Amino acid sequence: MLSRVVVIVSAVVALTLAGHQLIPALGGFTPVLESLLPWMGLAVPLLLLLAVLARSRAAALAALVPGLVWAAMFGSTVLATPPGGPSDVSVGTVNVGVRNSASGEAVKAIAEDLGLLAAQELTPGGPAAKQLNKMFRYHYTVSTVGLWSRYPLSETSPLDVGMGWPRALRAVVSTPKGKVTVYVMHLASARPGHTASRDASLAHARKLVDADPSKRVLLLGDLNTATTDRGMHGLTPPLTDAQSVAGDGFGFTWPSEFPITRPDHILFRGMTATSAGVAPATGSDHRAAIASLRL
Repeated sequence: MLSRVVVIVSAVVALTLAGHQLIPALGGFTPVLESLLPWMGLAVPLLLLLAVLARSRAAALAALVPGLVWAAMFGSTVLATPPGGPSDVSVGTVNVGVRNSASGEAVKAIAEDLGLLAAQELTPGGPAAKQLNKMFRYHYTVSTVGLWSRYPLSETSPLDVGMGWPRALRAVVSTPKGKVTVYVMHLASARPGHTASRDASLAHARKLVDADPSKRVLLLGDLNTATTDRGMHGLTPPLTDAQSVAGDGFGFTWPSEFPITRPDHILFRGMTATSAGVAPATGSDHRAAIASLRL
């Protein structure tokens, strides 16, 4: 009986991993499941243990199947090392947490070595904004999102990504190596059974990117969409995920105490990522995503 359970569960895990994009959205539950796909690998050692207890070779072989599928999907992520090399600008994005009284301390530690920092869940005139204004010469804020830069900003504008109010912005950054068009976004939240608003804001984001003729585009923000969520296929491509091509591991950013997924992203076009990673953000329920880029 136990061996049969192992075989059945192994088949379900393997098929879910390999064919998750074929599963209907089920009112928004499947995208949330997809956010946790990397963690399904933890089922493999448990299934192998149960196969040993059942003293079944067939069950043990069945338990290896989801392990092989997981390795094919995520092995390169686990084993990847940053490409390295020279970079022209270091960037970051962090959801500072609207109720975070230590947000000033958080951004100070994150921004020290960055040329650009995007922030979400800002409180106008709050500690994060005050601290960043001291550290950066240039900045532009819209509602609860903002961009701070060591390089001049131009063509700044607020954006509504389908939420009925501006929670995103666009700016052109003039770096020593050329101009970069930067978007900062905080897309609608996603919950089990409630992803319609998030999906709509993703669609708006894609339209903005597609319509932008800029040679270099950088999208920073809390997109409320995990790397493995089917919703990300609306943005990658046409953009490239810095963590996926230049990071060390999955780069989970939420929740900060024990991150299990990555809603915070650095996406780009027309540049090369040389490194990417995660930094702690004091008091926030998110960690920061950071990356270095070569123009």
